[in-house]
Amino acid sequence: MVMEQLCDRLASDLDSAFDDLVGALGDDVYSGLKRMHGDDAADLTQETFIRAYRALGGYEPQRIKDLRLRGWIWTIALNLGRNHVRDRSRRPQPVELHDVHSIADPEPMDEALWQARLDALPAAQRRAVVLRHVVGLSYAEMSAALGRPEGTVKTDVSRGLTRLKKLIEEEA
Repeated sequence: MVMEQLCDRLASDLDSAFDDLVGALGDDVYSGLKRMHGDDAADLTQETFIRAYRALGGYEPQRIKDLRLRGWIWTIALNLGRNHVRDRSRRPQPVELHDVHSIADPEPMDEALWQARLDALPAAQRRAVVLRHVVGLSYAEMSAALGRPEGTVKTDVSRGLTRLKKLIEEEA
């Protein structure tokens, strides 16, 4: 569904069109947040859409029609992610315990390897690479979601990709 049509539907009947919004953007938001925040992605995705629903309920119909949905939703998701990281850093970190006497199935190697590579990037570059190449946002949408100039976002993507390439070459 085209985002402009979805905005029109949300403006006229929020309750019936909101499922379509979640269907159109939910998987992208989850995938991007998964790359940035790991196992907390499902909760962050759910909270993103709860906040979006509450916000849309208070907007005038014309304001909803004028929204750039993907960028707006990602602004909410990224803010929640930043708050989550900040809040988590203020709490004591649990110690991870391992049962050394049982054999557990490891995560697929490629997934873990890619996550480690992404984790090696600085936060700004990781967010930019994930939003561009995992989620598929345009640079304009990324600029709006991150609150950074489009040129800066392009630089973050380029530097992130260069760093990933270097990491891959060092592994070989």
